[in-house]
Amino acid sequence: MAGTPTAPPKRALALGLVGACHPVPSLAVTAVSVLLAVGVGHDAAGVALIGAAVLTGQLSIGWSNDRVDAARDRETGRTAKPAATGEVPVGWVGAAAGLALAASVVLSSLLGVLAAAALLVGVAAGWAYNLGLKATPWSGATYLLAFGALPLAPYLALPGHPWPEWWVPVVGALLGFGAHFANVLPDLRADAATGVRGLPQRLGPRWGVVVMAAALAAASVVLGFGPTDTSTTFTLVAVGGGVLGALAAAAVAVRSPDSPAAFRITIAIALLDVGLLIAAAV
Repeated sequence: MAGTPTAPPKRALALGLVGACHPVPSLAVTAVSVLLAVGVGHDAAGVALIGAAVLTGQLSIGWSNDRVDAARDRETGRTAKPAATGEVPVGWVGAAAGLALAASVVLSSLLGVLAAAALLVGVAAGWAYNLGLKATPWSGATYLLAFGALPLAPYLALPGHPWPEWWVPVVGALLGFGAHFANVLPDLRADAATGVRGLPQRLGPRWGVVVMAAALAAASVVLGFGPTDTSTTFTLVAVGGGVLGALAAAAVAVRSPDSPAAFRITIAIALLDVGLLIAAAV
C-alpha cells in the first residue's frame, strides 16, 4: 500500500540496535562484573547468571538513553546514533529497552534479594539519569550510586550473602564518577546547544577534567591503601597505575576534547582496579 513505512532489513535493524545500546560501556561494565564474580568464587553458572543480569541491565540503560535522546541527537547531528539517523526506528529502540529491563529484573531476582537489589538500584539510577537527572546537578549522583552498588552484587550472591570490605563500593563509586565526566566531556558543546546542564556541563571542560582525574586517582588510592593485608608492591601498583592512568586520561581530554579516548582509558583503569581488587579479595 502506498505510503506505508517499510521495516528496515533484519541485518540493518540488528546492526542499528547494536549501535544504539552503547556497546563499549555495556560490555565493559559486564566484563568487570564477570571478572569480579570469578574472583570472589562463583562457579560457572553463577558467573554466567551475574553476567547476563548485568548485561541486560546495561543494554536497557543504553537503549533507553538513545530512545530518550533521539530528537536531541538528531538536532545536534550526531551521526553515530542509529535512532537519531533513522537507521533503526525509535520504537524498536524503546521496545528493546523495555524487554532488556524486564530480562534484567528476572535474571537479577534469581541471584537472591540482596544481590538483585544491588543490581537493580544501579539500573534504576541509569534510567533516572536518562529520564532527566542527566540535565541536573545530580547527574553525578546516579553514577556514584550505580557503580557503588554494582560490585556488591557478586558478593551478596554468594552463599551467606557476605558484605565486601568498605573500600570495594567506594572504589566502584569513584570509578563511576570519573567515568561520568570522561564520557560526557566530548559532548559538552552538543549538550550546551540542547540545554543539557548536568554536573560536568556546569563545571565546564577545565574543571571537568580536574574532577575526572581526581576521581580516577582517588579510586586507585583507596584501592591501594584500603585493604589491610596487601603488600607494598600491591599498593605501589594500584596507586601508581591509577594515578598515571588518570593523568593520561586528563592529558587526552585536554588535547582532544572531542575524542572518546579519555573514556577508553577510564575503562582500562577500571579493569586494572578490578584485577587488583580480586587479588586483594582472594
